[in-house]
Amino acid sequence: MFYAFGDIHGQMTQLDRALALIDADGGSDADLFFVGDLVDRGPDSRGVIQTIMNGQSAGRPWHCILGNHDLMFHQFVKTANVLHPQILSGKTWLHHRLGGVRTLASYMQGVELDHPDWISWDHANEHGLDPASDSLLAAFSDAAKDAVPAAHLDWIAALPSFIKAPHDHIFVHAGIRPNVAMEDQTQSDLIWIRDGWLDHTDQLDAMYVHGHTALDFPQHHGNRINIDGGAGYGRPLVPTLFDGTGWFTLDDRGRTPLRP
Repeated sequence: MFYAFGDIHGQMTQLDRALALIDADGGSDADLFFVGDLVDRGPDSRGVIQTIMNGQSAGRPWHCILGNHDLMFHQFVKTANVLHPQILSGKTWLHHRLGGVRTLASYMQGVELDHPDWISWDHANEHGLDPASDSLLAAFSDAAKDAVPAAHLDWIAALPSFIKAPHDHIFVHAGIRPNVAMEDQTQSDLIWIRDGWLDHTDQLDAMYVHGHTALDFPQHHGNRINIDGGAGYGRPLVPTLFDGTGWFTLDDRGRTPLRP
């Protein structure tokens, strides 16, 4: 038996509640998989990362893969990069809809979400204008380098892009390029893909469990399971589990079957 979470997006209060549900259902030694996107949008990305790191350090069997938001956060701190070609709208990681500023605020004292610099950034980005000066980017990147612990950055950098789990399950953040062997998948596909994946209805070589595309609630699609229930947009973080025979969601009332 194992448990899994969809995208958490900095929702520490939701994570605490969901972990308590799992402890009550399966105990503190339960195998647990996180499908990435730990950061951005929510108020406490730092707390989410530290909680998972602490659990792993304590010997709990917690497994985590890389999400695109985790990678964007890491790249900003390391290189000040905020532009990603996979974001077709052209919005930057610091745009309020992607939520990078909230991640920085969880690490850096004095980052005010209503600061004029960020309001100007959002306005410019919405209208296709030059969103900010290189000097502003450099200043915030330098501040982030000082504020974000190296241990957090090293941990993110070491996260795998997929994990094989028991009973022919594979955990991946976004999905795969169908009919391409796992060793030939690109990181970009594994953490960003939607086109050609979400509309793929043929059976696959394993049951793929993923997040990335937010739903109102986890959904079993027959050949894949999307467990991103939209916590990044204010919806509850829903624990899921596989008991060896089938999938379930978990809440205060117990288990509910999750079927195609």
